[in-house]
Amino acid sequence: MSETTFTPAAGRASLTRFYDPLIALTRERLWRALTAMHVAPRPDDVIVDVGCGTGSLAVLLARVEPRADVIGVDPDPEVLAVARRKAAASGAAVRWRRGKGDALEESVGGGAADTVVSSLVLHQCPVPMKRAVLASMAAVLRPGGKLVVTDFGEQRTAAMRLAFRIVQAADGRADTQPNADGIVPRLIAEAGFAGVREAETVSTVNGSISVYVARRG
Repeated sequence: MSETTFTPAAGRASLTRFYDPLIALTRERLWRALTAMHVAPRPDDVIVDVGCGTGSLAVLLARVEPRADVIGVDPDPEVLAVARRKAAASGAAVRWRRGKGDALEESVGGGAADTVVSSLVLHQCPVPMKRAVLASMAAVLRPGGKLVVTDFGEQRTAAMRLAFRIVQAADGRADTQPNADGIVPRLIAEAGFAGVREAETVSTVNGSISVYVARRG
């Protein structure tokens, strides 16, 4: 596992218990549904949710296609405990792994995944870590495997830039501003992915969330 520190799901460890109620304010049901649509899980697919947090997306994917092998990876044992309880309550079969986004081969294995998905992770990372996480995602995907990244993307309007200040107050301007400036598609391409596109945008009370899709080259 990488020795670097990580940012807790809600920006601060003390806020973890409030993460799900807070994230619900971001039109979560819409952008998670769009993310699941682009993942399009199939029977026997190995799907890795990187930075799975409290497990909402991993559980959704496992319920959409119960025959898929969904693996949720996160470095934070506190949120993984929440995720396990959530999965048990819903009857979803998800494998949970403690690991970091820049060291996925240690927890998942190289070339093991058909799809890698991540939501609301990259905006919390410094640019070098964004690059390292994307490179790690590429390493665990099989050739031609699918990448779906849902995160705060380019904030194209004055209203969205103003709303995004809420995120920056929680997660810091230095790490979040590159996302707001539109860096994510370029970083995905630089990590060796092909066909990178912004498939969806969702305006929320704290900024615009984008769904990016690509394939491992």
